[in-house]
Amino acid sequence: MRKGSFELYFGSVLVLLILLLALVSVFYTPYGINAIDTASRSCPPSLAHLAGTDSLGRDIFSRLMTGARFTILVAVSTVALSSLAGSILGLTSGYFGGVADEIIMRVVDALTSFPGILIALVVVTVLDWGKLTIIVALVIMFTPSFTRIVRVGTLKYRETDFVQRCRVYGCSVPRILFLHVYPNVFPLLFPSIIVGLSNAILAESSMSYLGLGIQPPTPSWGWMLSEAQNLVFKSPWYAASTGAVIVLAVVGFNCLGEGLRKLTGAGV
Repeated sequence: MRKGSFELYFGSVLVLLILLLALVSVFYTPYGINAIDTASRSCPPSLAHLAGTDSLGRDIFSRLMTGARFTILVAVSTVALSSLAGSILGLTSGYFGGVADEIIMRVVDALTSFPGILIALVVVTVLDWGKLTIIVALVIMFTPSFTRIVRVGTLKYRETDFVQRCRVYGCSVPRILFLHVYPNVFPLLFPSIIVGLSNAILAESSMSYLGLGIQPPTPSWGWMLSEAQNLVFKSPWYAASTGAVIVLAVVGFNCLGEGLRKLTGAGV
């Protein structure tokens, strides 16, 4: 078995399972996500309700499916925007050096000196942009790590022969950075992007658990886990099923990213 193959296959299966739940929820859920059935409150898992029901009689599995859609949407948006911002900052810092490098890296150092979740909490508390607030907060939280990775790769390639030839031929700086340097740096960044999705899912769930992420009545794994905490002895299946999907998603993306890192040799 090739190095990293097990993590790659195992992670791929888990990720595909979570993505399938999210995709199917766009078109179909067994029950309405906010359909209250007082006659079926706090029912244990059964053929009718695969993950049981909550204290209002809502089907937990249907809400987990829809929660997957919103949680993954936030995670993908966060990682896409933060990797884009980190790529631009890292390319600029690594290629130009000097004052630009000092300013960018000092800002990055300042951000990384605080716990990421604390920065996100401050941003969410200060801003009031509705559903966009959690994405903005997480982008600020994740950008520094991507900036460092791209900067290191840019430093590695900026003095190579093919970049020197581009300068001699009069290529513009954006052309050199985005058509010659970045394609070589991206393989180093890609495994971190995949792992970043798991971190974003965990961060979003943590923020929602604290009541600062996706707000009800929209289902969110973190908010559902917060609700389940108060019912852990009465309806333990609520906390167990919600916690299980979060764990599966985080482990899946982590294994997928680690498998890709080992397979490509990125970061080794």
